[in-house]
Amino acid sequence: MAITYNNLYLDIRQQLRQAGIEEASLEARELVCFGTGKSREQLQRDGGLYASPELESRVRDLVARHLAGEPVAYLIGEWEFYGLPLDISPDVLIPRPDTEVLAGQAIEYIKTLGECRVLDLCAGSGCIGLAAASQAPKARVVLGEWSDGALKICRQNIRRNGLTARVVPMQVNALEKPDRSLGEFQCIVSNPPYIPAGDIAGLDVSVKDYEPHMALDGGEDGLDFYRAISEKWKEALVPGGRLYFEVGIGQADEVLRIMRSQGFGDIQIVKDLHDIPRVVYGTLCTEI
Repeated sequence: MAITYNNLYLDIRQQLRQAGIEEASLEARELVCFGTGKSREQLQRDGGLYASPELESRVRDLVARHLAGEPVAYLIGEWEFYGLPLDISPDVLIPRPDTEVLAGQAIEYIKTLGECRVLDLCAGSGCIGLAAASQAPKARVVLGEWSDGALKICRQNIRRNGLTARVVPMQVNALEKPDRSLGEFQCIVSNPPYIPAGDIAGLDVSVKDYEPHMALDGGEDGLDFYRAISEKWKEALVPGGRLYFEVGIGQADEVLRIMRSQGFGDIQIVKDLHDIPRVVYGTLCTEI
């Protein structure tokens, strides 16, 4: 029996809700749009029309894969962050709402600087650096990333958002000292890998089976990148510049101590939308 686009959407939304998916409305809409080849506006406009059996079947196949654990962003190849449309592939983490808290904190500071250089280290999809460039027109941004696959996505997202004049991707290893040719930055922002290696096997299927382990694994205690970046990358910060980190649950105090031991002062901890300490940032002191 034929089904309208609107009823197909409502049916999928109900299925996802019954599976306990919080963002059921959003995910149902994205899956139906992608499966039928319609934009959000077209889906709304054509809601009363009937979907062909082929299109309905394609959508239901996508939903089955999603219910088996495959994230929507990987199924449709894109996701939105800070109002920007981004290409997404299994080479990068899917941007999370928690990371918008990190981006927002850094952007607030970057806007006060006027002309400045910003480094998004462990950039992944480039979501944080691109958000900063879109909100602070005088900032020049480097997306620093080690993975070739992630750098490819960074390049696509720079083009997609029309930011080629002010944003450049660069292959860097966050665990090693930066090359002097990189120059200095007024702000470094990083959402590094922070899951303790032994915890990865216990993560949700949608994360452990689909997201890149290289972007998750923070070493034995999850803090390897915080130590390396605080110690080695402060060389790339101007005195008085700021370093912003996203941190995992229960890591904020330890990251604060690491930053303090490396000469950062005025260190602040900011909570996310769920009241969990999620962002730690500090200023590189001119005198230690």
